[in-house]
Amino acid sequence: MADFDLVIRGGTIMDGTGGAPIEADVAISGNRIAQIGTISGKGTEEISAKGKLVTPGFVDIHTHYDAQAVWDPHLTPSSHHGVTTAVMGNCGVGFAPCRPADRAKLVELMEGVEDIPGAVMNEGLKWEWESFGEYLSALERRPRDMDICALLPHAAVRVFVMGERALGLENANQADIAQMREIARDAMRAGAFGFSTSRSLSHKTLKGDPTPTLRAQEDELTGIAMGMKDAGSGMLEMVSEWAPDHHAEFAMLRRVIEACQRPAVFTLTQRHARPEVWRDLLGHAEKAIADGLSIRPVFGPRAVGVLLGLSGSQNPFSGTPTYKTIADLPVAERVARMRDPAIRAQILSEDPRKDSNFPLFHRLSWEIMYRFGNPANYEPRKEDSLAAIAQREGRTAEEVAYDVLLENDGMDFIYTTLSSYAYGNLSMAEELLKNKNCIMGLGDGGAHVAFILDAGYQTWMMSHWGRKRGLFQPQELIRRVTSDTAHAAGLHDRGILAVGKKADVNVIDWDRLDVDKPYVVHDLPAGGKRLMQKVHGYEATIVAGKVTFREGAETGNLPGKLVRGPQAEMAA
Repeated sequence: MADFDLVIRGGTIMDGTGGAPIEADVAISGNRIAQIGTISGKGTEEISAKGKLVTPGFVDIHTHYDAQAVWDPHLTPSSHHGVTTAVMGNCGVGFAPCRPADRAKLVELMEGVEDIPGAVMNEGLKWEWESFGEYLSALERRPRDMDICALLPHAAVRVFVMGERALGLENANQADIAQMREIARDAMRAGAFGFSTSRSLSHKTLKGDPTPTLRAQEDELTGIAMGMKDAGSGMLEMVSEWAPDHHAEFAMLRRVIEACQRPAVFTLTQRHARPEVWRDLLGHAEKAIADGLSIRPVFGPRAVGVLLGLSGSQNPFSGTPTYKTIADLPVAERVARMRDPAIRAQILSEDPRKDSNFPLFHRLSWEIMYRFGNPANYEPRKEDSLAAIAQREGRTAEEVAYDVLLENDGMDFIYTTLSSYAYGNLSMAEELLKNKNCIMGLGDGGAHVAFILDAGYQTWMMSHWGRKRGLFQPQELIRRVTSDTAHAAGLHDRGILAVGKKADVNVIDWDRLDVDKPYVVHDLPAGGKRLMQKVHGYEATIVAGKVTFREGAETGNLPGKLVRGPQAEMAA
């Protein structure tokens, strides 16, 4: 009879703390780590990890799997990248609480803010809930390939309490705030990990209507945060435009956190129009932390990059009248039509902005668009922008973009550095990687499914910053996506390889760790499409003691569960 359910033999253990690696075996019994060291006992199943890294499973605190988790047991692409726990419900959008009459409103908002097609959600969502607790119960009934944690989304709460007044951006009255506080308290007690809100002008429906939470007043945010204090649980997650006065906006966030005494995280990116604001926000956060308030920035290891292409959901000419007449044709037919000189001339003569339904179009410019290439280039040079190419070649940027879209029979992409690339390089990300107050995140798994593929940043971060650039030690990069993200979310039962911890583990071939160029698949409900990419280097991913992936292939095991509320360390 075997002594353990699983033994991982002879790997280089990077335990998630950032400490020096050790050579050892890891034994797992049930869903917990039983022993670490030289293990003489046998496992029912054994994995040889000689020459490989053995790490905790990755914890991603910024995802949007709120819809996908209802219909899909495989939370790809994140689970392909070693992610074993994901926190969803960020940016104030989600699907609970929700009255039946308001379902379309939340779908429209998610469609615009997170680029998940309405037809996909309308077919995939089964709406077995009204309250947030009922939503958690619906999630709990479904097996999946990773654990999930859910935040209470402000937009859903606001619409639930205020109805059309929320959509009209009216201020909440004291009765509204009292009800929101009660909803937040009950949600935390039911198992929410916190509360999320958005104050971003970029978050709009496809009709152009702003997110209902855009102008929520301080007393409303404080009231909801006090619901977390009432429950003694939860964190506040916020994304903001930080305008017109980013100092005043942060001071407001700080006052909310001072009142509720709960931790907070906020999205930290760099806008091209205000390239130094991030430094002020970082300074404010560091001052708050020094003063004993947990207000930590969440950042990405590279630019937030939009992929514009004929096979995706958006391209620079999607809004032109002529392109719209051929938009539904297969890519090959569209390419053939677009190569017709007459159609080319017509599309290039039309205004792509006037009738565009792309909420982020106003933030795009030719100066921040580049050939994506193969292998994909996430650190392009300024002189390689479409605007720079056009200037050198004596053409318009529109002409250059049009021709790039047709390269490789229309299967290539234009990479657009939406944010965090104002310096024309990744120096901002490098600086934040050196700051231990900052949390790795912003992959947005489950969202922007056909024009952004930053989910899986964990793999890119390690291969780029660790192996290729050699600027950070592997153990520090692994700490970034294990213990640091886990503990920020309140998950103290995972994120570190230690006896008694949850047995979420990755076995990684460091020398092979990499990603291929993104491609489009049509595997969502209603035939919806999304971007995916092949991943290399994960020899095994283990969730709760069960191998879920071997060499990137699904094993059929679905041990992932809904995690209800923050988790303390598990007793050995």
